[in-house]
Amino acid sequence: MSAILVVLAALIASGACAYHRTSLRTWVVATAVTVLVVGLIARAPFTTVILLIVLALVAAPLLMIDFRRKKISAPLLAMFAKVTPKLSATEQTALEAGTVGFEGQLFSGKPEWSELLKQPKPELSVEEQAFLDGPVEELCGMVDDWQITHELADLPPNVWEFLKKNRFFGMIIPKSYGGLGFSALAHSAVLQKLSSMSQTLASTVAVPNSLGPGELLMHYGSDEQKNHYLPRLADGREIPCFALTGPYAGSDATSIPDYGIVTRGMWNGEETVGIRLTFDKRYITLAPVATVVGLAFRMYDPDKLLGDKEDLGITLALLPRETPGMEIGRRHFPLNTPFQNGPIHAKDVFVPLSTLIGGPHMAGQGWRMLVECLSVGRAISLPSNATGAARMAVSATGSYARMRKQFGLAIGRFEGVEEALARIGGLTYATQALSRATAAAVDRGEKPAVPSAIAKYHATEWCRQIASDAMDVHGGKGVILGPKNYMGRGWQSVPIAITVEGANIMTRSLMIFGQGAIRCHPYVLKEMQALSIEDYRERVKTFDKALFGHIGFGISNAVRSFTLGITASHIGETAGDAYTRRYYRKLNRYSAALALCADVSMGVLGGKLKFKEKLSARLGDVLSFLYIASSMLKRYEDTGRPEADRPLLAWAFHECVYRMQEALDGVIRNFPVRPVAWLLRALVFPLGRREVPPSDRLGRRVAALITAPSEARDRLTTWTYLTPTANNTVGRMNALLPDVIAAEPVERKLVKAQKSGQIKAHEYNDQLVEAEKLGAITAAERELLQRVRDGVAEFISVDDFDTSELRAAVVRGEEPAKSVKAA
Repeated sequence: MSAILVVLAALIASGACAYHRTSLRTWVVATAVTVLVVGLIARAPFTTVILLIVLALVAAPLLMIDFRRKKISAPLLAMFAKVTPKLSATEQTALEAGTVGFEGQLFSGKPEWSELLKQPKPELSVEEQAFLDGPVEELCGMVDDWQITHELADLPPNVWEFLKKNRFFGMIIPKSYGGLGFSALAHSAVLQKLSSMSQTLASTVAVPNSLGPGELLMHYGSDEQKNHYLPRLADGREIPCFALTGPYAGSDATSIPDYGIVTRGMWNGEETVGIRLTFDKRYITLAPVATVVGLAFRMYDPDKLLGDKEDLGITLALLPRETPGMEIGRRHFPLNTPFQNGPIHAKDVFVPLSTLIGGPHMAGQGWRMLVECLSVGRAISLPSNATGAARMAVSATGSYARMRKQFGLAIGRFEGVEEALARIGGLTYATQALSRATAAAVDRGEKPAVPSAIAKYHATEWCRQIASDAMDVHGGKGVILGPKNYMGRGWQSVPIAITVEGANIMTRSLMIFGQGAIRCHPYVLKEMQALSIEDYRERVKTFDKALFGHIGFGISNAVRSFTLGITASHIGETAGDAYTRRYYRKLNRYSAALALCADVSMGVLGGKLKFKEKLSARLGDVLSFLYIASSMLKRYEDTGRPEADRPLLAWAFHECVYRMQEALDGVIRNFPVRPVAWLLRALVFPLGRREVPPSDRLGRRVAALITAPSEARDRLTTWTYLTPTANNTVGRMNALLPDVIAAEPVERKLVKAQKSGQIKAHEYNDQLVEAEKLGAITAAERELLQRVRDGVAEFISVDDFDTSELRAAVVRGEEPAKSVKAA
C-alpha cells in the first residue's frame, strides 16, 4: 500500500506540473521532492529509490541540451523531414498571409482570457453613427424590395445616384482619396442595416468595399493608379467588379485557366510590351454595370521579355470597361435576387503592362495579394449581411408570432413555435457576436484568416437556419410573394451567401482547421519552418526547441483534458463573474480537448490528415464554436453584463458547447486507428458525454424575450431598419407590438363577454360596440382593440395578382426591349 501511495504521489506531482505547464526542470525537482517526502512518510524506501532512478534516467538526457539535440532531436528531424508533406507555394502563401489573434489562445489548451477581455470595446465614432442615422436611414426609406426584385430587377436610378452621391462605395477608401475612411465596425453596421431591408441593396454596397479593385489598389497599387482610381471609386464615377471565378475554377482559385501572354503589340498607336489576355469569367458581381474590371489570370512570358522566368504565376490587372475585345453586359439571375451579376469574356485582348495592379514588378504576386486581402473582406461582407438578415428575422418573426393567432392563442405560445423562436433568438445572438468579433479584429490591424473563414461559414449557415425557422413560423404569409411579403426574397437569397467567397462545404472541410491547425498551433508551424533553415546546427537547435515544447504541450493538454473532464469543468481559476465563470471553465476544457485531438490527429495520421476532410471539418467545428462562444462572452462583458441578456447567452452557449462535444465525439468515433481512439475517449470524455442542448425551459425564456419589447430585444435588433415607414412592414409591426401586448387582457375580457352570451353580434366591429355599451370594455379599450385589429389584418394579409401581371415581359427567343442601365 505504501508503494502505491508513493507512485500515486509521483503521478499527481507530474500531473500538476503538466496541468500548470511548468518547465522541465521544475517538473524534475517537484516530482523528486514529492517522491522523497511521501516515500519517507510512507516508509517505502525501495519504491522511492526505484522511482528516483527512473526519474533520473528520463530527465538526465532531456536536461543535457547538447546531448538531447544530437542523439534525440537530430534523428527525429530527419524522420520529420521525410514524413512531412511539402507545402505548395500557394499553401505557403496562404499560411503566411494572415495573422493570429485570440484564436491562437483557443488552440493552446490554456486560453489567457485576460488577452480577450483587455481588447478595446468596439464602438462607432460620432461621424460613423451620424452616417448610420442619416444617409443609411434615408437610403433604407427609399427602398422598395418588391420593386427591386420583381419589377425592375435592379436598384432604381435614384437609389444608384444616392449611393454614389453619399460615397457608399467608398467606405473603405481613405478620406485622403475622397472616401469615407470608415472602421470595419462601421462598414459592418451599414451592411447589417441595409440587409435588413434588401439583400440586393446590401450586396451592391458590399462588393466595392470587399475584395476588389479598391482594396487591392490601397494595398498594392502604384501612386499613379491610386491617385486616378481611388477618388473615382469613392464617389461612384467608377463602378468596380473583380473577375476571379470561371467555369473551371471556383473555390480552387489557384487553378484558373485564364491566361495572359507577355508580347509586343500596338496600344494608342504605339508599339509596346503588354499582355494578350484570354479569359472566361462568370458569377461576377457588378460586372454588367462595372466601369473597371479587376482581373485574375495566369501570366506567361515565353519570350522572356520581362526576365528569365516563363511562368510568372497568378497576376492581377485593372481593365477599363471600354477595353477593345472585352465582352461584358449580360446578366446572371441568382435566385430572384437581382443584384448585378454576370459573365465577362475576352480572347486575345491586348493591354499594356501599366494595367497590372502595382505595375510590372507585381507580376506573379496575385495569389499573395488575394489571400492577404480576402481575410479582411470575408470577415465583414457576408457575415454582416447574414447578421442583418438574422436581426430582421428576430423583429419580424417575434412580432408576427405575438400578433398571429390560432385557436384563440398567439402562435408564439405554442411549444413547436417556441422551439423555432428560441433558435432564431439564440442563433442571432451568436451570429451578431461573431460578426462583431471579426470586425473588431480587422480594426485592431489583424488579418484574421481563420476567424474570417469561421465567420463566413457559421454566419451564413445560421442565417439559413434562422430563415428556415422564420418561414416556418410565418407559414403561408412567408410563401406568397408580393409587396406585402418581407420574408420570401430573403429566404430565396440564402443559398447565394452559402456558395460565394469559398463554398461553405469547402470552407468547413478544408479551410478552418486546415489553416487553423498550422497557423494557430504554437509549435507546428515552427517545426515546419525549421526544415527550411539552411544552417544544420541552427536547424537542429530550432527544431529541438519546437519539438520538446510540442511534447510538453501535448502532455499538458492530455492532463488538462482529463482533469477538467473528470471534474466536469468545476475547477481552475478563470475569468468572468459569478454567472459566467462556469462558461469560461467549460471553454478551458474544450480548448484542451481540441489541442489534444488535433495533436494526436496530426501526429498519427501525418500528411494523410489533409485528405481526411470529415475529421478536419469536425476539428474545425470545435475551433469555430470555441471562437464563437468566446465572442459571445466578450460581447456580454462589453455591454455591461446585462442580466436581461442571460437567456440569450445561455441558450447560444449551451448550443455551442453541445456541438463541440458532438464534433469531438465524431472525431473519436471515426478515428481510423482504433487503439488511439480508445485512449482519446478516455482522456476527452472520462465521464462520458454529458453536455446537452439548450433546455425547453431556456428556449421558452428566449422565445418570450423576442416576442415582447425589452432592452435585450433592442440590443438584438440593433442596426436594423425599424422606422415605421410606408415601405417598412417590419418596422410598422415592431411599432404596433406594444399595443398588441396591451390589448391581450382586453381581448380576454371581450372573449369572456362573448362566452357569457351577452354579445350577439357577428362582425368584430359590432362586437366591440356592444361590449362597450355593456361596460365589458371602455371606450379607450375599444379603440385599442380596433387599432390592433386593423394593424394585424394588414400584417397577416397576402398579395394576389392577375395572370397578366405574373407573365414575363420578354419570352425566351424574343428580342428584348432595349433599356438604359440605372448605373
